[in-house]
Amino acid sequence: MARLDRYVLSQLVVLFGFFALVLVAVFWINRAVVLFDRLIGDGQTALVFLEFTALGLPKLIATVLPLATFAASVYVTNRLNNESEMTVMLATGSSPWRLARPVMVFGLISALMMSILTHVLVPTAQAQLGERESDVSQNITARLLTEGTFLNPTDGVTFYTRAIDDDGVLRDVFLSDRRDAQERQTYTASEAYLVRNGDGTTLIMVDGLAQRLRTSDMTLSTAKFADFSFDISALVSGKDQKTMSIRNMRTWALLGNWDAISKDANASRGQIAEELHSRLAQPLFCIVAASIGFSTLLIGGFSRFGVWREVVIAFALLIFIDGIRSSLSDTVIKDASLWAVLYVPAFIGASLVTGMLFTAANPRWWYLRRRKASA
Repeated sequence: MARLDRYVLSQLVVLFGFFALVLVAVFWINRAVVLFDRLIGDGQTALVFLEFTALGLPKLIATVLPLATFAASVYVTNRLNNESEMTVMLATGSSPWRLARPVMVFGLISALMMSILTHVLVPTAQAQLGERESDVSQNITARLLTEGTFLNPTDGVTFYTRAIDDDGVLRDVFLSDRRDAQERQTYTASEAYLVRNGDGTTLIMVDGLAQRLRTSDMTLSTAKFADFSFDISALVSGKDQKTMSIRNMRTWALLGNWDAISKDANASRGQIAEELHSRLAQPLFCIVAASIGFSTLLIGGFSRFGVWREVVIAFALLIFIDGIRSSLSDTVIKDASLWAVLYVPAFIGASLVTGMLFTAANPRWWYLRRRKASA
């Protein structure tokens, strides 16, 4: 690689790292606030919060990677223009095609990172995150050990305890079960204990009152008890949350028998095709993002108002291509045989970049065309 290519590529990589760090931090803070409130509010520890945050990072990085690639390409190209380095390169005989070479290499590096994320890291992290979410949802003890707050561990169930002693005794307990529309049950007790019983959890209430309301005729039955055990394992839905998901499968696993995958993951062939080819097409979008940022500013020329117009045009082109990509996903989901359309946005982007580089390399042709059109 020539010294010129290494010089431009080094600037692109450095700025890419900066923009990626900033964008990941911004998106992470927004997500972390919601995640922190949900997990800590359910009685989970800070360690669980950090674990969930770490498992969500690969998907977050994959989301911001094209934006960081585009931002680095635009910033470096603008700086080369402002410092007249681009003018010197063109004056010494370097064509726009030659100047685009380090940008293409940068796009390939970004695409390689995206490939590692989409094919390996994101599916692995999502699978692990699904397992941990299932474990947390089954952890009734953590959900109920929050004093002074009305908790809803699941729909139709409300739990409250006034205080929790150092030895684990729950004081002044209230439990309302409204999951059965025909019958509502309410339990109050002066104290209670949570006891692990194998994989289940039992709430033992002492010195309390049980109330049962039959909604059909509004009949209320009450009974005092000295001690009463209530299996609270049923408060969590018994649905199997470990069902295989195509989004949690690595790419080479999706290359197998689609009929078997469709049966095991409860997904259509179109959904499998969309997931597989979206992962293959995402790295190409990184190359397009880098190339559009460079080529749009290259043909912009000098303006006393700066390059804001070209930046806006480049960003609009990127949004346009990404919008096409999103709209085509539904087409593939409906008909798996149309998987090739997912690569159309990358082809459109490559065509736009080729046209802009051709225009930059042949400015006289563009000038004559505009003059002829205005005549």
